[in-house]
Amino acid sequence: MRQSSVRGERGRRRAPEARDLGWDDSMYEEGADPNVTAPQGKGEHSGKGRGERHRRGGPRKKRGRGARILRWTAFSAAVLILGTAGAGYFYYEHLSGNIKKGDLNLGKNRLDRSAANAKGQRPLNILLLGSDSRNSAENVALGGSHRDVGRKPLADVQMLLHVSADRSNMSVISIPRDTRVTIPECKDPDDGKVYRKTDREIINASLMNGGPGCTVATWEELTGIPVDHFMMIDFAGVVNMADAVGGVPVCVKNNVYDKLSGLRLEKGDHKVKGKQALQWLRTRHGFEDGSDIGRTHAQHMYMNAMVRQLKSGTKLTDPGQLSDLAEAATKALTVDKGLGTPKKLYDLTDELKQVSTKRITMTTMPWIQDPLNPKAHVVPKPGDADKLFSLVRDDKSLDGKDKKDKDKKDEKGAGQDKKTTPSDPAAPKGEIGVTVQNGTGTASQAPAPGRAGTISAELVKEGFTKAAADTTPKTQATTVISYPKADKRGDAQAVAKALGLPDSALRMSTSVQQITLVVGADWRTGTSYPKDAGSDDKSDDKAPDSSAALNGDDSAACMDVNPLNRF
Repeated sequence: MRQSSVRGERGRRRAPEARDLGWDDSMYEEGADPNVTAPQGKGEHSGKGRGERHRRGGPRKKRGRGARILRWTAFSAAVLILGTAGAGYFYYEHLSGNIKKGDLNLGKNRLDRSAANAKGQRPLNILLLGSDSRNSAENVALGGSHRDVGRKPLADVQMLLHVSADRSNMSVISIPRDTRVTIPECKDPDDGKVYRKTDREIINASLMNGGPGCTVATWEELTGIPVDHFMMIDFAGVVNMADAVGGVPVCVKNNVYDKLSGLRLEKGDHKVKGKQALQWLRTRHGFEDGSDIGRTHAQHMYMNAMVRQLKSGTKLTDPGQLSDLAEAATKALTVDKGLGTPKKLYDLTDELKQVSTKRITMTTMPWIQDPLNPKAHVVPKPGDADKLFSLVRDDKSLDGKDKKDKDKKDEKGAGQDKKTTPSDPAAPKGEIGVTVQNGTGTASQAPAPGRAGTISAELVKEGFTKAAADTTPKTQATTVISYPKADKRGDAQAVAKALGLPDSALRMSTSVQQITLVVGADWRTGTSYPKDAGSDDKSDDKAPDSSAALNGDDSAACMDVNPLNRF
């Protein structure tokens, strides 16, 4: 039986009335009927945040064909790396000259890298961005809207791709472009201009504040997840991807006709390619409730299907087609400087290829309507969004299928033969060396002063006389106690118990020499860890229903169709 693309209980977003949004002919497809209006209750979003941006940057700009294309391009860039791996290392050497590079993070405070596990492996977090730039003739031809030529681009698609430290699973979090967030202070590396921190803009505007490095800083501030790399792609170089893989299988639960995108499909399974693939990826009004959220879900379905095509043996076999596609795509690609060499791109291919499609989970950040502008914007849903971000921060799979006692398994695999129990023997408190570091700073908050000294003093009071503060600057969202080898786990548990920390805060890591406590941004005051800041409830270790999780191997998923767009 076909499954709905929407899972669990999720609130419906009320889209604004078309008459409130200043629709004009520039919003329609070439050849579309300009007298056609948006379905009742549906339309592109506008609002104070975006209005402020346009007043700052000039006349208000209408989104054209290109903005709707952009929803799929960022993930396609990652898929392209997978699909063209067979082209070989030397071909990447040739392509490297096409790739543009930028600074990873333009914020003042940057999160530390994720800690290594017992085997020395680290999670990998890549921010995938789609830019709506019209600053080349090719992008104008693809995206339309000549009036936007010269405008700073917006990041209209944003997805964080998280690959687990052991490369067993992959998680993807999408954030709707109209999410109002805090954009931290960023400095443009080209002209030195400083953009002030603001909480009145939506997340796609972060790209205008110096480039993708500011969007990285915004994600780190919002999620507490350290970003290792970014990949940004514009219109050019990706429009032929569906043809290159021979079409992408999709499904609709009813006949659908979206007059604005042009998509017209009968109920059931289809393989879309070329123009029809673009129509699928641009369709908004035809799916679910006609909002941008439904379009995101359709794109997740498309992306999962494309990955399955490539991993199941579909290959880009036409040398000319492969060459043209790779040339165009790399010319449209911007990456951080740490990812800007052929070898690193090639190595990234191997990292991504290790993950089975059964362990890929696509999600959308849980959201609610923005109290300040409910018709146009959304904000993260309290509780559920925090939970989703926390799972990724802690390197837990969003499908809830992590093996139990994963740390114990890692210890064994790292050559530690000692069997451990939930309450491992600990050395006398006075013999346990503990390093305490202050990691309470974030992208938008200065570190809480004196936290390392305060907590180390509390540990001394509790009998851990060898506890000492380390002034090395750290930035970490959650509090973690790391221990260097299995026979030190009991010592780490003793420290955690003294401070009220849950066992989930313990990590075995090759990056520390002794018990090391990093006080995170979740513990800025007090000497006892807040009870509501952490939990050992293992039943909670999967993505919340409101994130509309879609498994990468779910070929039975089928899109709901908006009743107003059926035929």
